Amino acid sequence: MKFLDQAKIFIRSGDGGAGCVSFRREKYIEFGGPNGGDGGKGGSVIFEAVENLNTLIDFRYTQHFKAKKGQNGMGSDKNGSKAPDLVIKVPVGTEIVAEDGETVLADMTEPGQTYLAAKGGDGGRGNTNFKSSTNQAPRYAEPGWPGEEKWLWLRLKIIADIGLIGMPNAGKSTFLSAVTKARPKIADYPFTTLHPNLGVAWVDGKELVLADIPGLIEGAHEGVGLGDRFLKHIERCQAFLHLLDATGDDPAKAYADIRKELALYNPKLADKPEVVALNKCDALTEEEIAEKKALLEKACGRRVFVISAIAGKGVENCLRETARHVAEKKKQSEEQPAEETPQGGWSPL
Repeated sequence: MKFLDQAKIFIRSGDGGAGCVSFRREKYIEFGGPNGGDGGKGGSVIFEAVENLNTLIDFRYTQHFKAKKGQNGMGSDKNGSKAPDLVIKVPVGTEIVAEDGETVLADMTEPGQTYLAAKGGDGGRGNTNFKSSTNQAPRYAEPGWPGEEKWLWLRLKIIADIGLIGMPNAGKSTFLSAVTKARPKIADYPFTTLHPNLGVAWVDGKELVLADIPGLIEGAHEGVGLGDRFLKHIERCQAFLHLLDATGDDPAKAYADIRKELALYNPKLADKPEVVALNKCDALTEEEIAEKKALLEKACGRRVFVISAIAGKGVENCLRETARHVAEKKKQSEEQPAEETPQGGWSPL
């Protein structure tokens, strides 16, 4: 299934049914009064967040969504039936944005969450409602009220515990495939990953969702490279695992560049917990590793893990440290005491 994280759609709620102009026509009743029923309400357009979707690809092929019109009123005081609501299912993590592309109308972050995007038109009143002492045979009924119509943007921000960030070809996809059963495309050239990939790993008996974000480069917040299209996907992550290529010329500079792009895109990202790992260390000597690790620790001001995702070296400890930050972040956001971490190792799911 192709990954699509943005789509523009047109929605229209149903018009209300028209009221009925009708009079009693029965044997032995010469002057029957009005008995026109009211029209039914038009269907509304409702968005619902569901768990079994992870892409907006369906909206590439269907961009127009229109609810049905309410049934017209009928004689004998029969009201028209209400039209069914049109429910549009979207992945959890979808933002519903106005046509201007900036105004966020709803943020669908919980399974089962709904949002009324367009209300159906009310049905018109039948001529029975207009009967009075001075007008006992009204020949007028209201038409149904029109529904609402609008263009909307759907923007998907994936929800993950850990966001794998770093320069292109830093080994993020390899790390994801090493700790989960996800199988992203892996190659030895930059920008192999063209869309985010998700995987699930177990750390000390707890489930963690990891997101492999396409590589960022200097100027990404302004659209350079793959641009800021994928930066939005790390906004919901609880913590970052920052991977750096140990075989690169200057991992310390690469680290500073990525941190700068995060801060320029959204200053709040700079406050998220981060674990830094020097990847591909199986290709270097011990002296080269020690030198680059020292320079990187000086640049980031924290402990640097030395790992090799392809060989599995140091991966477990690195993932466990990231999981600890995730647990602390969730504790702060939920304002609940942290649960005791069960003993055990980690395993892919």
